[in-house]
Amino acid sequence: QVQLVESGGGSVLTGGSLRLSCVVSGGTFRNYNMGWFRQGPGKEREFVAKISLSGVSTFYPNSVKGRFTISRDNDKNTVYLQMNKLKPEDTADYFCAADRHGLGSFDSWGQGTQVTVSS
Repeated sequence: QVQLVESGGGSVLTGGSLRLSCVVSGGTFRNYNMGWFRQGPGKEREFVAKISLSGVSTFYPNSVKGRFTISRDNDKNTVYLQMNKLKPEDTADYFCAADRHGLGSFDSWGQGTQVTVSS
């Protein structure tokens, strides 16, 4: 049973930074494409970032490109999301997810960590 546990959320002021972590257990982390998603108050879930097995390839939507960086440490079974220049609209619950089968869909999810950005 694969488990994903996020941490690192909190409250920051506009322009601040946070680094989220997601530790994966119970599976073969290095075989999974990984991603981060978020869901703000009253909003639908939104894709934030994804990273390939080796970490060489990453992808971001325009809303976070240039501010957020996804990375991974396959020796620590951990994926990170470095968030800089945070804005109030980044306020959301952030979830990490695993694409375990390489099909382009994320099938395993963490419980989320809350990020609040105030002005």
